[in-house]
Amino acid sequence: MPTIAEIEQQLCRRVANYAPVRWGRKQADDWDRQTRFIYHIFEWRDLRQRIGKLSPPLAHYAVHRWFNFWSAQAIEMAFCAQPAVHAHPNAHNRLIDFYIHDIPFDHKTSVFPARYDRSLIQARRDTHRLIRWLYDNQSQYGRYHLGNRLFIILYAHHGAHWKLCAEVTALARVIEKYVAQFNPDHLTKLSIADHKVWSDVLWYVK
Repeated sequence: MPTIAEIEQQLCRRVANYAPVRWGRKQADDWDRQTRFIYHIFEWRDLRQRIGKLSPPLAHYAVHRWFNFWSAQAIEMAFCAQPAVHAHPNAHNRLIDFYIHDIPFDHKTSVFPARYDRSLIQARRDTHRLIRWLYDNQSQYGRYHLGNRLFIILYAHHGAHWKLCAEVTALARVIEKYVAQFNPDHLTKLSIADHKVWSDVLWYVK
């Protein structure tokens, strides 16, 4: 597995050397199947060669998935590097990435949602409402679940929130501080469709 610094280097190459984010469509299982190769390609230059054979919409979809996947890998590594955290023994478990003080969590990094009907300041004051909105509006495809989740929300004042996914060294510092101050009593507790959920938000605002 590459280091966090090595992952950051590849992500920054994508930021500097490709078109802005063009998701193009909602996440869908059929396009996910066609772009599974992103899990096995680490170097940005190798990905560029691979997507050259795809239609432009599918190529953009693959780039977006690759970018998010490797950023998520680095973030999970940053969590698991903390003394109070240990990884789930099954790396392919869909509901749990790691445990903090034996509490299971999945993690998800997201840009501040454009469709959310509150400002950044309001969202930070009322994270309970934001978390509920994030669960209610999550993808209905492969990543959907109602387990415990830690959300890392990115907000860039210049507007290109997605670029902050590449800044994994800085994100690792946010994670280190969060875990050092972790207190289960401060988690948001929700009841969603008969599921009891524990969740929280980590902010990276720049």
